Amino acid sequence: MRSRVAGSVKVYEAIVIGAGQAGLSASYHLQRLGINHVVLDANPAPGGAWQHRWDSLSMDDVHGVADLPDGPAPGKSSDRANTVLPTWFGDYEREHDLPVVRPVRVDAVTNDGELLVVHAGNRTWTTRTIINATGTWSRPFVPFYPGASTFQGEQLHTVDYPGPEHFHGKRVLVVGGGASAVQFLGEIAPVTDTVWVTRRPPVWRDGFDSELGRKAISLVEERVRRGLPPASVVSVTGLALRPQERLAESLGAYERRPMFARIEPDGVRWASGEFEKVDVILWATGFRPAVDHLAPLGLRGSEGGIALRTTGHDVQTAVTAAQDPRIQLVGYGPSASTIGGNRAGRAAATAVARFLEAQAA
Repeated sequence: MRSRVAGSVKVYEAIVIGAGQAGLSASYHLQRLGINHVVLDANPAPGGAWQHRWDSLSMDDVHGVADLPDGPAPGKSSDRANTVLPTWFGDYEREHDLPVVRPVRVDAVTNDGELLVVHAGNRTWTTRTIINATGTWSRPFVPFYPGASTFQGEQLHTVDYPGPEHFHGKRVLVVGGGASAVQFLGEIAPVTDTVWVTRRPPVWRDGFDSELGRKAISLVEERVRRGLPPASVVSVTGLALRPQERLAESLGAYERRPMFARIEPDGVRWASGEFEKVDVILWATGFRPAVDHLAPLGLRGSEGGIALRTTGHDVQTAVTAAQDPRIQLVGYGPSASTIGGNRAGRAAATAVARFLEAQAA
């Protein structure tokens, strides 16, 4: 079915949703390929999710930021990541004249025959293809536990983390088995009492093994190829302590306890009946992909995830939605990292070019 579009409606060849690392990479490559596009970003300023990170996160703390195409990343320093990286992103957008429009929070993407319509409030954009680069930051995940609503203390998620000074004199329960939980404990334990709980015993490593990294990415790719929701890779790569976390280790901060059974007004209780009084619950429990705006397109399979096509040996270039070749997802599943996002951005732009060529033939 062909679309009936009024002559006054501009039809883009591609729209990129999100101007984080993956979105900027995609826009750069679309521009080099001569593909008419626009980038819609929900944030008020450049920087993607980095602009929302906590002030105590320095460039020495981040786990690695890959170069953007034709744009070397800032190096290590004691400067705040939420200042350095947004400045870099903003400079990159200007230097490469990328067509970013903000703030635009996309509500939904719908079909109009062969075309796609992007809705944001009372505004719409029409396009032939979509590159989705919305990441996960806007979808923090907090698991349900009985009694959570009765807790009279403070509950925070990673997105709310205010820095270690906030917790002086408060007993803090850190929930989660990922790198963020380890980092939070490293900052908080030297200034107040902490308790760490995780669903599974943490797996520790001495250093980063590139083979483990590749194995983890491959496992994520296998999940999205089957249409399963992406999962954490920490269980494969393991956790490591940095020098700045050794003081917390000496204080016993990483003596992990299993998950509690329920939350009570002034603390948490285990199935054994044991009780721990706490003032703050800090949920370092991760995020989910921010893809709800794509729901009208019916991309999710019966397993709950969006299946992606694998087109080559590099699993981080698996970007095309199996249900609809007009849709590319970058920073999703195997490309959910700064390096993966760069590779996926290029792969998505190439996939868009091939799709448009096939449609024009």
